[in-house]
Amino acid sequence: MRTLKTFFVVVVVLMSFTFKSQAQMLDSAFLYNKWKANWIKVPGTEPNGYGVYYFRKKVEFNSIPKECPIYVSGDNRYKLYVNEKLVSVGPARGDKRHWNFEIIDIVPYLIKGNNIIAAVVWNDGEYRPTANISNETGFILQSGVSVARSLNTGSSWLCIQDKGYSPIKINLPTTSYRTGPGEKVDMEKSIRDFNKFSCDETDWVVPEKIGKGNDDRYGVINGWNLMPSYLPAMELKNERLKKLRKVDGFNIPEKFPDERSPFTIPKNTKGKFILDQTYLTNAYLNLEFSQGKGANISICYAETLYDDFPLYKGNRNIVEGKQFIGREDKIHSDGTINQMFSTLFWRTYRYIQIEIETKDDPLIIEDVYGTFTGYPFEKRSKLETSDYELLQIENIGWRTARLCAFDTYFDCPYYEQLQYIGDTRIQALISVYNSGDDRLFKRAINLLDQSRIPEGLTLSRYPANEDMLISPFSVYYIGMLHDYMMYRPELKFVQDKLPGARQILHYYKQHQQLDGSVKNLSGWLFTDWVNAQGWNSTGECKLGDDGCSSILDLQLLYAYEMMSELEENVGMKAYVALYKKEIEALKNTIRHKYWDKEKGLFADRYEKDGFSQHANILAIITEVVDGEEATNIAQKILTDKTLAKASVYFKYYLHQALIKAGLGNDYLNWLDVWNDNIDWGLTTWAEISDLNDSRSDCHAWGASPNIEFFRTVLGIDSDAPEFAKIKIEPHLGDIREIGGEMPHPKGKIKVHYTVIKNKLKASVVLPIGTTGRIIWNGKEYELKGGDNILKL
Repeated sequence: MRTLKTFFVVVVVLMSFTFKSQAQMLDSAFLYNKWKANWIKVPGTEPNGYGVYYFRKKVEFNSIPKECPIYVSGDNRYKLYVNEKLVSVGPARGDKRHWNFEIIDIVPYLIKGNNIIAAVVWNDGEYRPTANISNETGFILQSGVSVARSLNTGSSWLCIQDKGYSPIKINLPTTSYRTGPGEKVDMEKSIRDFNKFSCDETDWVVPEKIGKGNDDRYGVINGWNLMPSYLPAMELKNERLKKLRKVDGFNIPEKFPDERSPFTIPKNTKGKFILDQTYLTNAYLNLEFSQGKGANISICYAETLYDDFPLYKGNRNIVEGKQFIGREDKIHSDGTINQMFSTLFWRTYRYIQIEIETKDDPLIIEDVYGTFTGYPFEKRSKLETSDYELLQIENIGWRTARLCAFDTYFDCPYYEQLQYIGDTRIQALISVYNSGDDRLFKRAINLLDQSRIPEGLTLSRYPANEDMLISPFSVYYIGMLHDYMMYRPELKFVQDKLPGARQILHYYKQHQQLDGSVKNLSGWLFTDWVNAQGWNSTGECKLGDDGCSSILDLQLLYAYEMMSELEENVGMKAYVALYKKEIEALKNTIRHKYWDKEKGLFADRYEKDGFSQHANILAIITEVVDGEEATNIAQKILTDKTLAKASVYFKYYLHQALIKAGLGNDYLNWLDVWNDNIDWGLTTWAEISDLNDSRSDCHAWGASPNIEFFRTVLGIDSDAPEFAKIKIEPHLGDIREIGGEMPHPKGKIKVHYTVIKNKLKASVVLPIGTTGRIIWNGKEYELKGGDNILKL
């Protein structure tokens, strides 16, 4: 109980105390040379099997050093405690060639005299999340200063396996659940107080050494190539569950769960209750309980409840008449007082169902609450409007983005936690526009670059212990590089990634036919979750008889155009000339092969028997068409009901195309999907537009309005690499007054607009050291760094 109360506070101190100096605290010798510390494990345990293990070390400090940095990692995951306080959770996900360790200065947690350093390390074995790569179960801690060398992991440590844990295989009504097993904990067999001074060490043993950290004898890495993650500590914050929605079998106090309200469940009683957080969250679930020897407790977690048949979700606020299906943990009580169950890893939930069966001893439920966690983004953007709908969409989008960001971005927290490129490109720009924090953006580019296969393509998602190829997603990886170039002040970083990006286009070039069209691409040719004739259920547009499609050709054209701009600004000019030839040839082929003159649209295949929004969206974005022709196509995209429609994911590109074609003033009329989500009781954005059948209720690719409220409505955009120049082009539609601000590498950009009798009064504040331009009614006006007041 005492430890949990300090859980959040300690980590916040850690974040503010260490992140700015992590690089300085790292002795660079540990990047390239063998560590003095050993990887250690519990003797006699299965190297890659399921297991939960504890490691601890007593160390005496006669005086507290000025600094005491440590480098710590584990396989597969760990939590580290110093004197009973949680100080690190990790490691950040990576692969064996880039295995992350965290850097922490533990001085704030040390005391004079005896100290306890302890860790819990666990591996989910065959049930491991797909995002988790593993070599074998182990733990390593290296001191960064000589005064604390005794902390180095080795034979001076003690260890033990917790045999009270076993995995629960999760079976859900979905084809893709990949986030690991539930935890079954028998408190009669489990080890308590592993991180406390009072722990009984009678059965603890000396660990087995696996090998030194970064032991590269003859160039062969011993399992893990250790590298610093440089990520800040994840946010940890206790949050109360808000409502008791349903109870069956016993009585519960009215104030529970919003307030700590202990209650007793009589002996030989069976019942259950449903708790509602009222919004989706990611949190470690904490259950405090006493007595109840032999009682069994089941905890299930769900985004929503389901209709009985078919398994539709319906309105997410409704509980009555629905069934609970979700991920499950189970606990068996040992009958003592002050028992505590806290999940090893966090869970995603809005709803929690707790089912209890007592034996001959009453069970006391002391408390149930969560500890929210996530990447510690700080929202630095602000939308100033009296329009509640816009503010609601922005707030839900920010929650969605936060729940899809931890040590990587990921598609969804409940089902996969995998960093897919299509999702990640949008998520990264949300981070840029709403927080200005680009550390996860940069890390995503590094990881995806490291995923590239010998043929040149990136994997579609990474890190992952199963390789997956979505060839078109490599195009959007190039898009991420282009975005980073335009919005972040670090061109050298982008420049270093260009050799890998060139390899992607080299791969595509090998698959281009004489006319430039591509065919026989590897892997899954996913574009969007489309439910329409001419599309597969796997999100692929059916190919023509020649094996090609306009959508694949247009995505390649998009890649060539972005790479041409990358090479022009940070690369090699010789490539620009090559890419421009490819661009011109491919534009001619697309126009000749797919344009249907009668419909005034681009077809999906050369047979011209299927048409989609997607092909025409990409034709506008890539400027195969422009001017009046682009505007006409954009109008048809909006009005032609026969077109295969973009889902919530591809609406990001749909809206870019419509804006580029001159329809940006209508942006606020395109928010129907987001309004539907709100009407259906969602508190984050669903994966697909079909809300009844959406697998995930939290997909950050749907949070694109958190970009467009600033980039389109307020009109704030980068006008040169590194955001060195700023373009302000508001699309206000019927809005009479609105304002806002967003972070910039050199400060903040602030705008405020008032429209009176079709005249615009604009206040624009640009960071000092930048210049810009504002566009209104087709005319441009120069802006300077600092305050700008215009009447247009």
